Amino acid sequence: MTGDIGPIRPVRHVLGISGGKDSSALAIYMRDRVPNMEYFFCDTGAELPETYEYLNRLEAALGKPIARLNSDRDFDHWMEVYQGTLPSPQMRWCTKNLKIKPLEEWVGDDEVVSYVAIRADENRLGYVSTKPNIKAIFPFRDDGIDKDGVMRILDEAGVGLPAYYEWRTRSGCYFCFFQRKHEWVGLKDRHPELFDRAVAYEEKVRYQETAMQGRKYTWSQGESLDELIDRREEIRSRHEAAMARAAKRIKPNRPLLDVLSEALDTDDDEAGCSVCHL
Repeated sequence: MTGDIGPIRPVRHVLGISGGKDSSALAIYMRDRVPNMEYFFCDTGAELPETYEYLNRLEAALGKPIARLNSDRDFDHWMEVYQGTLPSPQMRWCTKNLKIKPLEEWVGDDEVVSYVAIRADENRLGYVSTKPNIKAIFPFRDDGIDKDGVMRILDEAGVGLPAYYEWRTRSGCYFCFFQRKHEWVGLKDRHPELFDRAVAYEEKVRYQETAMQGRKYTWSQGESLDELIDRREEIRSRHEAAMARAAKRIKPNRPLLDVLSEALDTDDDEAGCSVCHL
């Protein structure tokens, strides 16, 4: 039989990796369940060194490469497009242009099943593409896998956790506006050169002569990074007290990450972007 519709293309199975524990565990979980899985990572050009190291470790465990998207259009490109305006919780142009669009361009018009790492103990769906040819499914939620299950998967695969979890509970850009105050201090302590770059971005757009009407824009809500780091000892002291309270609230012998998460979640900052931080 002939016609103009052409050959039927197979459905593509794709899984986005953020550099965080949940998406990495899902990649390992699906490794033998979907042999033709395509893994991808949306590289913003502003990732932590620990993230790139972890991706290399994960590739070895998966036995196949993780496609890097955004090679030609990184954060700096889109910042120019948006006339030097910093992204914020109210205007997440970074998520739209550095996470969602690259996926949609990469898959084109192919029929796609996208595997999303929302756990069974989470009450959210994540931020996924709305294109009709991209169908999102949630294996962890469907199979009842919670945070403890994620940790078991990573441990059994010998992958473990990214090194940034020693001081930060989320993956994503080193200057992510969803970082808590103590995480900014951690960035200053561990990667002072990246902290200085974040300050440089902030100073560049501090007073925009545009429709922003001279409003002061900062990465961290309510203060510049210079102001924040001047309060370093106060922030550290509050964090240590929060860690002590958190250690008393959670069950004994839990990982340090659980204590850190509990302590940082007492901050008033908004929940992180579900695309970047899975």
